[in-house]
Amino acid sequence: MRSIYAAGTPLALRVAAAAQALEAVGLCVAAVAQVVEAATGHSYRASSGIGLAVLELITAALVTSIAVGITRLRPWSRTPAILTQVGCGLLAIILLQAHRLGWGLPALIMAIAGLAGLFHPASLKALARPAPDPAPAQSAPPAAKAPVPPVPPRKPPVSPRKKKSAAR
Repeated sequence: MRSIYAAGTPLALRVAAAAQALEAVGLCVAAVAQVVEAATGHSYRASSGIGLAVLELITAALVTSIAVGITRLRPWSRTPAILTQVGCGLLAIILLQAHRLGWGLPALIMAIAGLAGLFHPASLKALARPAPDPAPAQSAPPAAKAPVPPVPPRKPPVSPRKKKSAAR
């Protein structure tokens, strides 16, 4: 079986990717719960419950793509992953303040683990963008361009009427 991780993926990045993947699974569970509430009539409106579930599934797909980007050491994945973890941490704090320990505590643990994995020095090095190549050293200064000789001024064109009157 082929590993989904790029060669030399640090353990900290694997932790961060696992946190992202678990958050995607949590979004899928929330979407299923939303559909069940809409089907049983416990939602304010069935259409809003289904719409929310669709948005949760789209978000889960995006979070999964970020997790895949982390596992493949794609530099673009770091910023959305950090934003996802910060958002998850804020949501966890809101859930904990609402006395929803069953949802808030796991979300807070995943957010902390994800941020710790993303900010680990090995992770920062693995997801760093390559430095741009410095300008090539020039051994000699560029040769000055030869001056362009001035163009002699053109005589204004003579209109056909003036030609006829000059010929008479």
